[in-house]
Amino acid sequence: MAVFTPVSLDDVGQWITQFPLGQATALKGIASGIENSNFFLSTEAGEYVLTIFENLSFEQLPFYLQLMRHLAQHGVLVPAPVANEQGELCVALHGKPASIVSKLEGSSQMAPQPVHCAAVGAMLAKMHLAGRDFPLRQPNLRGLSWWRETAPQLLPVISAAEASLLHDEMQFQEAFAAGATYARLQAGPVHADLFRNNVMFDGERLTGFFDFYFAGCDTWLFDVAVTVNDWCIDLDSGVLDAARVRAMLDAYHAVRPFTTDEQAAWQPMLRAAALRFWLSRLYDLHKPREAEILTPHDPTHFERILRERIATPAPQLY
Repeated sequence: MAVFTPVSLDDVGQWITQFPLGQATALKGIASGIENSNFFLSTEAGEYVLTIFENLSFEQLPFYLQLMRHLAQHGVLVPAPVANEQGELCVALHGKPASIVSKLEGSSQMAPQPVHCAAVGAMLAKMHLAGRDFPLRQPNLRGLSWWRETAPQLLPVISAAEASLLHDEMQFQEAFAAGATYARLQAGPVHADLFRNNVMFDGERLTGFFDFYFAGCDTWLFDVAVTVNDWCIDLDSGVLDAARVRAMLDAYHAVRPFTTDEQAAWQPMLRAAALRFWLSRLYDLHKPREAEILTPHDPTHFERILRERIATPAPQLY
C-alpha cells in the first residue's frame, strides 16, 4: 500500500515487544495501492506484514481482523492476525490503528491462466460459505450508499462524456438495487477487492487471499463480479476472456452453486462491480491525499470495462 505514515525500525522496536514475535530485524515499505501504510516486517519469529490504517478507525477494524481470523480457522487461505499479550489484534502505532498479520508464501499472478482462475473461484466460494456464521456485520463501505455520496462530487470535475455515463449508470444501478431479484440474492461477508495483486500463488498452487480492508457484507455475486472483472479480462480492452471466465465460474459453482436469481442478476452485477472501481479511481484522481509513496490508478481502465459490460453480454454463470 502507499506509505502515508513513515515508520522506522526503531519505531517498531519498542512497540513490537507486546507481541510474541521477538525483536524486529527489518522493515520495508510496500509501494502499491493507495489506502493504508503497509510494511514487510521481519522478526525473530518469522516474516509478517505490518499495516497502519489511514482511514479505518479502531471501532471499524475488529470486523476486518476478526473476519480474517474466522476464515483462517475455517480453512480459508488468508493471513492470520497476530494478537498482543492482551489479546488485541489492533494496537496504536504513531497514534493510528495498526496490526500485524502473517505473510503469505509466493507472489501475485499478474498473467493468470484458466488454472489460476479456477483456483480463485473455488477458494472464493469456500470463503463465502465459511463466512455464513461470522457474527459481526458491517455493510460494504464502498457500496451503493457511497456511490450516491461520491457521484455528485465528481460530476462537476469530469468530462461531459464521463458525466453522461456516470449519470446513466447510477440510474440503472439504483433501479436494479430496488428490484425483487436483487433483494433475493444471497449475501454475507465479501472480500470486495479480490484483484490479481491481492492473491498469492506458488506456481499453480493458490497460497492465500489478502488485503481484506474493503471487506463488508454484500451480495456474494458482487464479490464474484469484482473478481471476474479483474482476473478474466484483457487488460488493454476490458474484454472478457471466455476460457478464464468459464474456469472461474465453474470452479465456484462446484463449491457453492449459483442460484437462478444470481443468473438473472449477473449482467447488472458485472456493471455494478465496474462502476464501483471507476468511481473510486475517479475520486482518488480528483481528490488525492498526500502520501510518501503513491501509486495512482488510471480511472479510464474501469471506464472501458464498464462500457464493455454495457455493450457486450458476458458468459452466463452456469
